[in-house]
Amino acid sequence: VCSSDLKKRIEDLAQGAAVLKARPEFGGKWGVVGFCFGGGIVNLFATRFADLSAGVAYYGVQAPASEVSKIKAALMIHNASDDPRINDGHPPYEEALKANKVRFEHYSYPKTQHGFHNDTTPRFDEGAAKLSWERTVGFFNKHLR
Repeated sequence: VCSSDLKKRIEDLAQGAAVLKARPEFGGKWGVVGFCFGGGIVNLFATRFADLSAGVAYYGVQAPASEVSKIKAALMIHNASDDPRINDGHPPYEEALKANKVRFEHYSYPKTQHGFHNDTTPRFDEGAAKLSWERTVGFFNKHLR
C-alpha cells in the first residue's frame, strides 16, 4: 500500500510522460531509465504505459507478476550480485516476463552491491557502472532510434 505522498510522487513522475509526448520534437518513441526507487518506477511505468518503447531498471523493485501481462516495452534489468532485497524478487519476475513474452535482458554484476552505479558512495564499482551504462545506451539506441 502506497502512502498518499508516494502516490503523489508517482503521479507527478507519470505526468512527465504527458509533458514529453506533448513536445513538438517528440518522435513517437520514448524510454525511461531509473536507479533504485527510479528502477522500480521503470518497472511500474512498463505496466502502466502501453506506448513505452524501452525501460532500463537499475536495482529496482519488480512490478507485481499480476501486472506483467500489460508490459509492451522492451526491458533491460541491471542488478547487483549482493542485493538480496531486490534479487529475491527477480526469479518470479523473470518467470512472469518469460510467460508473457516480454522482451527483456537481465544482467547481474559480480561482487557488486545495490547502488554500484553511484560514484558518490563506497559501493561504486567503476567497471560494472561503465559496462552497464554502455549496455543501457546500446539498448536505447536499438529500441528508440
